Amino acid sequence: MPRPPTLAPLLALLGLLAAPAAHAASLDLSATAELEWALATGDGRAQKLELEVVPLLRARLPEGFRLTAVGRLRADAYDRLEVGRPDQAEVAPVSRRYGLGEHAELELRELYVEGRVGPGWLRAGKQQVVWGQADGLKVLDVVNPQSFREFILEPFEDSRIPLWTLNYELPVGPTRLQLLWIPDPSTHDLPSRGDVFAFRAPRLVGLPPPPGLPVQVRSADRPDSFLEDSDAGARLAGRWRGWDLALHYLYHYDDVPTLRRRLRMTPGGPVAVVRPEYERAHVVGVTGANVFGSLTVRTELAYTVPRWFPTRDAADDDGAVRADELAAVLGLDWYGFEDTLLSLQIFPSFVANDAPGLLRDRLDTNLTLLARRTFWKEKLVAEGIWIHNLNQEDGVVRPAARYELRDDLWVWVGLDLFYGTDEGLFGQYTSADRALLGIEWSL
Repeated sequence: MPRPPTLAPLLALLGLLAAPAAHAASLDLSATAELEWALATGDGRAQKLELEVVPLLRARLPEGFRLTAVGRLRADAYDRLEVGRPDQAEVAPVSRRYGLGEHAELELRELYVEGRVGPGWLRAGKQQVVWGQADGLKVLDVVNPQSFREFILEPFEDSRIPLWTLNYELPVGPTRLQLLWIPDPSTHDLPSRGDVFAFRAPRLVGLPPPPGLPVQVRSADRPDSFLEDSDAGARLAGRWRGWDLALHYLYHYDDVPTLRRRLRMTPGGPVAVVRPEYERAHVVGVTGANVFGSLTVRTELAYTVPRWFPTRDAADDDGAVRADELAAVLGLDWYGFEDTLLSLQIFPSFVANDAPGLLRDRLDTNLTLLARRTFWKEKLVAEGIWIHNLNQEDGVVRPAARYELRDDLWVWVGLDLFYGTDEGLFGQYTSADRALLGIEWSL
C-alpha cells in the first residue's frame, strides 16, 4: 500500500487536535493486542496469521471537551486476504491505511473531539456512526462503508471504515435529533481478484461477457469532491408506549458501485467496456425495540431509492437496471434460560419495481439464528450463529468458544463453514471454510 499522497492534512489535523491534550488535566492510554490464526479446512492452507495492536488515547480538554484517538497496527504473515499492495481507490486519501511493505499497515481508526456546543453535543472528526441493531447482516447500518477483506466475518466495529464527520445531537422536546455532515467520500473497500474473499457471485458482479469477447475495465467514476460529494443524514429518536423508536434519513453515494457494461466497436472488433460508477441514493428508515418479559423485539426498515442491480436482460444497454429496494429485519431475542440468549432474525429484501432480468429474486430473504451461553461466571462464552438464504439455499455456520484465562487475557476457537453453490452470496466461498484460533491481551 503506497503512502497516501495527501497525508499532510491528516497529520496537520492530528497535531491541532493533539496539541491541547498536552495541557489536558488527564490522559488515559490503553491498548489491546490480538493474534489470530485462520487455517483453511479444505487444504490446510493458512488464510492468515495476523497480529493486531489497537492503542486508545482519551484526554480531557479545556471547557469540558474530550479527545479520543484510536489507531491500529496490523501485520499478516501470509498476505492472502489482500494480496500485494492494495491501492485503496475506494477510500479517500485522507482516510487510507499506511502500508508497511506487503505484510503490515498502520491506520488511524478514529480521531475526534467531542463536547457540549450550544444546546447539544458535538462530535467532530474521524468516527463511526452506528444506526440499527441487527446482528450478522446490515439493514440501516449504512452511514459508514465497510471493508470486505473477510466478507462479513469481521465484527462490525472492525470492518466499518470510519469517516471524517460532524455529528451533532440535541434535544427536541422529548426526542433527540442527530444531524450528520460527512465530507469524506470513502465507499466500500472491496476485495480484488485473487483475494480469498473476492466477489464472484453473479448478483454482485453481473454475468460474464460471451466467450471470446475482449473486456476492457475502465477506472471507476468515484465521488471525490469535498463539498459536492458530501453525505448528510438525520436521525430522530424517542420513546412511545414502551417502544424505543427512531426515524432515519441519509443522502449519500451508494457504497456499492454499479458496473456499467457497454459494447464498443473497434477496428479489431467488438469490445465489452466495463466502468464502475457510484450513484446517489436516498435512504429512509425506521427502527423500533421493546421488551416483553424475557423477550426483546427489534425491527428495522429501510427504503432505498434508487438502487441499481445487474441484469441479464439482453435489451438493456448497460447491464444495470434501476429499481427501489425495501429491506427489513425482525429480531426476536429470548433470555428465558439462565445465562443464555436465543436470537432469531428474519431479513426480507424486496425490489419494489418490476425490473427485467434481475440476477436475484425480487423477494430475497435471509434468516439468522444465534445461540449464546455463558458458564463459570461468564469466564467461558460459547456461541453459534447460522445465516441462511432461503432463495439460494446457501449460508454460513459459525460456532465459537471464548475463554477468559485472566482479567486481561482471552483465548478463543471457532469455525466459519460456508455451504451452497457458486451462484449464492455465501456459496461462492465454500472453498474459504476455515478454523480459527486466537488470543487477546488488554494492555
